[in-house]
Amino acid sequence: MKKHTRTVCLIDDDPIFIFGAKKLMERASFCDEVLVYTNGKEAIDALTLLMQTGPLTAIPDIIFLDLNMPIMDGWGFLDEFILIKPQKAIVIYIVTSSVSSADRKRALGYSETVKDYVIKPISPIRMNEIFEKYKKEEAQ
Repeated sequence: MKKHTRTVCLIDDDPIFIFGAKKLMERASFCDEVLVYTNGKEAIDALTLLMQTGPLTAIPDIIFLDLNMPIMDGWGFLDEFILIKPQKAIVIYIVTSSVSSADRKRALGYSETVKDYVIKPISPIRMNEIFEKYKKEEAQ
């Protein structure tokens, strides 16, 4: 069976979420690299540069995006991200503490890129469901 090289990007200003998500990915052997950015501006700048200069394998396959962050929030990131047109499909999971149905509806309006809207805290079971679903879709 061919081993897939995966890069995951976490865009979140919550160090507890970042620590937990990295541990769960490590335990599940889900990815080879994790990129971490603490706000949307930092992420969009780094990802734009990476897409212009880096190898395709360095570009994330999945982004876990928080909505509420300083400097540039998740909405600002999404609006900028869709303009850079990445060279490969990137799946985005919104991971937020917002239980607002308006936020959920708005997020899922980005249907080309946003796969799901997940409310924090995320249990290890839910995170593993996301990993397994991604692997299954990747294999098709």
